Amino acid sequence: MPASAPPSPLPPLTTVFVYGTLMPGERNADVAGPPGSFRARKAMLDGHRLLHLVPEQYPAALVGQPGDVIHGHALTYTPQDWAAALPFLDDLEGVDETPPLYHRVAVRLRLEDGGELDAWVYLYAQQERLTRPGVLPLPGGDWRAAPGRDRPRPGDR
Repeated sequence: MPASAPPSPLPPLTTVFVYGTLMPGERNADVAGPPGSFRARKAMLDGHRLLHLVPEQYPAALVGQPGDVIHGHALTYTPQDWAAALPFLDDLEGVDETPPLYHRVAVRLRLEDGGELDAWVYLYAQQERLTRPGVLPLPGGDWRAAPGRDRPRPGDR
């Protein structure tokens, strides 16, 4: 019996789901890259919940329960533009800090047009912070509804 061919490698993910300061029109949108370097589509991340951290004034996404949803945007890059944007995204999200602020993980998104898409998302990594005051649940899963989200402190993310 001939040996079967090894499975084809999956293409690298070049889409990131953004749900807070990186969304189009928000204060860190420029970190995602210049206009035209990605395609932005409205999307939802099911089974995850969203928190607003105060005084930090940025969101924290966590694995949630069935029925939880986060609203945001899927930013899809060309492979070349993804390679250029990823270091800036990881830096803003503190992926390489000790301890890390966020972890980048692969998820499946639901697009506004009904389709689905695999993407990266940054999930909040500092569980100890969530035990202190200033953690506001956002039941609708939309960070744009967070009070004071547009007033970052100087030097904040």
